[in-house]
Formats: sequence, structure tokens, C-alpha cells
Amino acid sequence: MKFVDRYPIIVTPKLRECRDFWIAHLGFEVVFEADWFILLQAEGASLAFMSPDHPSSPPGPETFSGQGMCFELQVEDATLAYEACLAKGLAVDYALAEEPFGQLRFGFFDPSGLWVDVVEQTEPAAGFWDRYMTVAA
Repeated sequence: MKFVDRYPIIVTPKLRECRDFWIAHLGFEVVFEADWFILLQAEGASLAFMSPDHPSSPPGPETFSGQGMCFELQVEDATLAYEACLAKGLAVDYALAEEPFGQLRFGFFDPSGLWVDVVEQTEPAAGFWDRYMTVAA
């Protein structure tokens, strides 16, 4: 199987708010837009939003509840991304933090309730992963 693209589709009645949020704060662009579906892209990342009353099937028309999903945006420089987002007026819910497991990250919610985690991979604290590793018998 050769993939052309891959992206989650978030079912939400807040299509336009989500579109405007991702364009204004994260530099995404509209690739396709209809009354019930919007596909956005930015530098190799894609994301779509679909109205709960969409005419396609499957999937079902269930509206995203805002729980159980995290959208990761891995960046080269999380500090620069953090400063750029703040300068654009983004309300950050998890301030930039150096995590012992090997990430510099910050996070926020979009209008659909989707948690967005912006991460830069870093070196983990010495020994952090030791307790999680298993040795094959």
C-alpha cells in the first residue's frame, strides 16, 4: 500500500471556527472546502474537519467529544514555535516544558476540543526509560 496522505477527520459543528483557528495560529492552508468538510495542510501535516450532518457514510455521524485523542505536531524548534503561537494570540493551556522523557513541548485545545501537543524531541533524562524497558527472555 502506497500512502498519498494520512489525516484524522474531526467531526464537529465548529468547522469554520476550526478552519480559522488552524490558519491563524498554525499556518495551515485550506486544500479543500465544502459546506460539510474542510481539509487543511501545512508542511507535511494534514487535518480535516467534518460536520456531524455530513452526507458521506461511513464513518458514522458521531461528534468528537474532545476526549481520547491527541494530535501531535513534531517541530524542529519548540521554543520558536511556542513564541510564534503566543505572538499570534494563541491561548496555551500547557506552557512550554522540558519533559524528563525527552521532549520540549507545549499544548492547547482547538475549537473542536482537540488537544494539540507541539513537541520537539530532546534527550531524555539519564535513566528515565530504564524502568519501562523489558528484557526478552
